[in-house]
Amino acid sequence: MNQKADLFPRILAFMIDGLISWLPVFIPFVGAIFGSLYLLFKDGLMYQITQKDEWKNKSIGKKIMNLEIVTFDEQPIDLSISAKRNLPLTVGNFIAIIPVIGWVIGPTLALILALVELIVFLTDEDGRRLGDKWANTQVIKLKSTELEEKIIT
Repeated sequence: MNQKADLFPRILAFMIDGLISWLPVFIPFVGAIFGSLYLLFKDGLMYQITQKDEWKNKSIGKKIMNLEIVTFDEQPIDLSISAKRNLPLTVGNFIAIIPVIGWVIGPTLALILALVELIVFLTDEDGRRLGDKWANTQVIKLKSTELEEKIIT
């Protein structure tokens, strides 16, 4: 059985990916779209771009935090699975792109959905949030490499 990822590394990975999604936000209109698309597809994007196994099933934040997403049917995380598992965390961002009314509704919805996702994650035995359940995925901690184990000991 895989070791579920702890809360702190998952939050740090999410914050790293969130920061990356904010980088293009200062480009009027399209920046917010690009940032939202990154959040939606982040878990399969780097592998699609590089085709390197080191990026399989990981966002940039998850790679830095030594986390990986696994599916229960052992399928690799592609853009559709990434979108399915990240939709609850990005729908508010997409609504916020709409001028004026979206600027109020989007962040409010995003906050509500993030809180629901956090509560589900904290109360689920396997640490799966709604997006994980919908996409049939789980975030796990990768096993330490030999080098990492030597550094720790």
